Amino acid sequence: MERWALRLRVFLFFAFLASGALLVAGGAMLLAWSRSDPAVPAAPFLTAFVIFAILNTGVIVAIWLLFDENVAKPINRLSADLRMRAHADVTDKLETETARYLGDLAPAAAALTDKAASNVEDTAAQIARETNRLGAEQKRLAALLTESPIATILTNPAGEIVLYDAQAASILSEIAPPRLKAPMEDYFEPSCLTDAYAMTEASQHFDLRPRSEGSVLKARVKALGEDGHMFFIDPPVANDGAAAARPLVFDFDLMHAASPPDLKDQRLSELCYVVLDLETTGLSVTQDAVVQIGAVRVVNGSQVPGEELSTFVDPCRPIPPASTRIHRVTDTDVKGAPPISVAGRTLHNFSSGAVLVAHNAPFDIGLLKRFAAEAKVEWTHPVLDTVLLSAVAFGTTEEHSLDALCERLSVTIFPEDRHTALGDARVTAAALVRLLPMLEGMGYTTFGALQPELERQARRLYAIA
Repeated sequence: MERWALRLRVFLFFAFLASGALLVAGGAMLLAWSRSDPAVPAAPFLTAFVIFAILNTGVIVAIWLLFDENVAKPINRLSADLRMRAHADVTDKLETETARYLGDLAPAAAALTDKAASNVEDTAAQIARETNRLGAEQKRLAALLTESPIATILTNPAGEIVLYDAQAASILSEIAPPRLKAPMEDYFEPSCLTDAYAMTEASQHFDLRPRSEGSVLKARVKALGEDGHMFFIDPPVANDGAAAARPLVFDFDLMHAASPPDLKDQRLSELCYVVLDLETTGLSVTQDAVVQIGAVRVVNGSQVPGEELSTFVDPCRPIPPASTRIHRVTDTDVKGAPPISVAGRTLHNFSSGAVLVAHNAPFDIGLLKRFAAEAKVEWTHPVLDTVLLSAVAFGTTEEHSLDALCERLSVTIFPEDRHTALGDARVTAAALVRLLPMLEGMGYTTFGALQPELERQARRLYAIA
């Protein structure tokens, strides 16, 4: 019962209250009839009981509705607002109007959040100064690595990529999309890597063979003890500076990351996510086609700079004008674009080892699975739906559209990016980043712990549709 929602418990309280009143009234009338003259019929007593039952139930239902609207719902909203400020870095002023019937609770909560916000601002100013210093050092490091003709990749003890520079990104992208936390085996032949790990001299070159068709690369590897390995790869062609625009990508929190073998035991904040959005010719999973794909990667609870995918897709049919008015994709835009058989495979490679996330996921994932055979892939990835995550965090009575969710979480949506695949993927990812700590704060710390609640919310929301 402790896990039951507040509004359910309130409803049960009033239901028990109504049932108790009916039992007492029924018992009283039964006692009165049993002690009356035997000649008196039971019908008047029964009629009186029925009238009482109708009136009593109506009054209690009316009181319950008022209590639910003015007490239970505002408490839920207030608790969700406080949780956003505690876990999701939302700093907007607390809305107290909806909780106006809760006495001094809302003003007290607002005063507490204002006090906490002032302390956070002081801390944030110190962090900003330190971040600026580290940012300058990162730019210098990125410039040094970019000017060097040698590609650099750092891996953790599990052989997963923790850092790669612009040259390495260029090499990796010829094989598969570059991704933090991706195993080196996704890009290069395992036998080559096994030989490399066995080397004791960092100056010794070895052949690094890509998993796909491509030139064999010359590389060196330096063991970092228990901290993984550093790979130095000679680029197949001289560096012409074209890769300089790509940032140095790294996350040193991945150095000693060890994920449990079973997905259900992995923490939500430590999973890799690919947040995607599809723009289509219409709203039918079975009849319409994809015209644009956008996807971004979220690792360790943050969007990874540069790890994005955006492409038009040739639907092999005219795009209806009504659809173009929404996503602004025209027949000219998709002319010469890859078909879904190619674009779907690219997205599949980009999503390797990740949890797929989408807003109203049954639509996007349904389309991907429909075209899976054409792309020669299988979409067996675990999936999260931000509609359901929003319902878990804020309750089913709130609006769960992407615009409403982003407004609630103080995620800015630029009008020119709305209803573009990459734009919607980015804001959905930003919402996910703020939802994850909220969910963990509610006790849903692992993927497995969250699943039963998501299934319950899915029955509530999607069964109605």
